[in-house]
Amino acid sequence: MTDDPFVTHRGLLFTVAYEMLGSAADAEDVVQETWLRWAGAEREKVREPRAYLVRIVTRQALNRLRTVARRREEYVGEWLPEPLLTGPDVAEDIELAESVSLAMLTVLETLRPTERAVFVLREVFDVPYAEIAVAVGRTPTAVRQIAHRAREHVAARRPRNRVDRAEREAVVERFMAAVREGDLRGLLDVLAPDVVVVADGGGIARAARRPIEGAHRVAPLLAGLAEREPGLEVTPILLNGEPGMRLVLWGELIAVAGVVIEEGRITRVHAVRNPEKLTRVGEEVALRR
Repeated sequence: MTDDPFVTHRGLLFTVAYEMLGSAADAEDVVQETWLRWAGAEREKVREPRAYLVRIVTRQALNRLRTVARRREEYVGEWLPEPLLTGPDVAEDIELAESVSLAMLTVLETLRPTERAVFVLREVFDVPYAEIAVAVGRTPTAVRQIAHRAREHVAARRPRNRVDRAEREAVVERFMAAVREGDLRGLLDVLAPDVVVVADGGGIARAARRPIEGAHRVAPLLAGLAEREPGLEVTPILLNGEPGMRLVLWGELIAVAGVVIEEGRITRVHAVRNPEKLTRVGEEVALRR
């Protein structure tokens, strides 16, 4: 008996849905909806199960994107993607790690739903234009045009300078050490002058409702954390395929953070404090291409 294609490709389906939605909870719902449709399909007529399943999950994710749009418009404060604890295998796949990073998912939020679907399927999963056209209900020519627009849009907003993993880890370690020690000078050395901190508390946890800009504001704020919260522990984790950090206060997880590094300095910090978004950072999540 051969393995069920849905089981075989479940990791891929979750990854497609997550990249389109930026929410693991919504992605799980979409994968479940995909399973229900797969369970009712005439499987003997399905020639390419992988393509068929990707098509279903894409359509369901597009439907979900449109329904969550209002929810995100009404969100209290800044909205950030739901972070995931990932293993070394994701970090070693450089293209996958970049595509699921908090920085990239934040950029993808600025695309329209169909643009996001086309970009993810083409640029991350290398799905042929003809298959994408069927999934999104457009012609192959239209899909090529959408893909071109989406690439230009993302290219204008993604980090300019790629940094290798070892350098990222070193910068993150310097940053964490400076936070632990309340080292203002160390923070000013590791932060870019125009650094931006975006925090997501969702109206549940205390967090700045607007981005904090400039090292002159960010560094003193972070340097005072150790004094204000003497029980704070800051430890490294692999977050969405890239080096990040976990913040624990008196044994309770209060936040995780990812960073964008350009030219050896941190240009952006994404800090997620909303407890409803921290449920996936206790156990590694398998992401697949």
